[in-house]
Amino acid sequence: MNNSTPASNRRILTASLVGTAVEFYDFYIYATAASLVFGPLFFPSASPSMQLISSYATFAIAFFARPVGAALFGHFGDRVGRKSTLVASLLLMGGSTVAIAFLPTYAMAGWIAPVLLCLLRFAQGLGLGGEWGGAALLAVENAPPGWKARFGMFPQLGAPVGFLAANGLFLILGMILSPEAFMTWGWRLPFLASAVLVGVGLWVRLKISETPAFAKAMEEGPPPSVPLGEVLTRYPLQTLGGTFAVVACFAIYYLATTFALGYGTMTLGYSRQVFLGVQLAAIGFMAVGIVVAGYWSDARTPRKVLMSGCVLTIGAGFLLAPLMGAGSLFLIWAFLALALFLMGLVYGPLGAFLPGLFPARVRYTGASMAFNIGGIIGGGLAPMVAQALADKGGLAPVGLYLSTAALISFLALAPLRREAE
Repeated sequence: MNNSTPASNRRILTASLVGTAVEFYDFYIYATAASLVFGPLFFPSASPSMQLISSYATFAIAFFARPVGAALFGHFGDRVGRKSTLVASLLLMGGSTVAIAFLPTYAMAGWIAPVLLCLLRFAQGLGLGGEWGGAALLAVENAPPGWKARFGMFPQLGAPVGFLAANGLFLILGMILSPEAFMTWGWRLPFLASAVLVGVGLWVRLKISETPAFAKAMEEGPPPSVPLGEVLTRYPLQTLGGTFAVVACFAIYYLATTFALGYGTMTLGYSRQVFLGVQLAAIGFMAVGIVVAGYWSDARTPRKVLMSGCVLTIGAGFLLAPLMGAGSLFLIWAFLALALFLMGLVYGPLGAFLPGLFPARVRYTGASMAFNIGGIIGGGLAPMVAQALADKGGLAPVGLYLSTAALISFLALAPLRREAE
């Protein structure tokens, strides 16, 4: 039974939203910098296209670190508790981000510079691997009956909030700094700003208590000695299905943000400020999609909403080339707004859906592993693959790539007919 008060619910939802927003801010400022500056700063000997692909390769490193973080933080989250694990993941993510601000460039340190960049990017992914699952559980495991999806949408809303903060800061810096100043030192400021945001996130999270579901699981028996082993041996269908169910949301997001920004500035020739402004004008539709998905999921089921979003995303893939390549900023914005709204539909329900596949004793590990391994498949290589496809065949293959990712998620959701209680 949930005995929470409105005040405690607000505190819990704020903690899940603010902490996730900080984590995603950290992740997205790297994605934005990878599209705009890391190529020439850390890979100067390559062609512009290869600089961008090399930069996207460092971006992908964090996705391979995320399952490691999911296993590590999931282990302690299922054995020790949600609260302390969430604090640790936030500190790791924030510390790695701030350290990037002090990195030397290739011109300063040669090959050491991209190596250090890759190491810190790995640490970023390690922290985020433990973040999402814990934030989702914090919200969902405190939800009153019938409110799981609406509570579960709050950590999801951290994604558009983090994006607005990250890209908004890059846009402001681009407006007030010369291109030379931005390339020399201005790009470092968003990474430094993370220190302040992490402090806010810690202040909020240290005020919360453990979730009722975790406390009940501890009363019913000792925690699993190896949560990951139990997840893989006892819940293989849920893990596999959950993993591929998230492919669509990662693919659509990173194609509509990281790839689109690189393609819009490098290939289409728009200025950085103009294209960032277009993306910022579209990101609000992602928040709308998340809220719609949260209410819709409680009225129906998260699985049905996810499947509906996948079907719509398959269709959106065929609109990518004609709208993005039409030579009109308005049509580019229209596609990005549509894509990000659909991203909300296939992302918003995950806060309730993935934890619902696993019992409380291994829920942190199970939900985190599915989410983050799916991130590798759907998002880790998406900007790099999409850039390579666009270089060879234009935007049409990129649209097909998006439709295929959505089809994979739809097929994965089909056998997962009942979420766990």
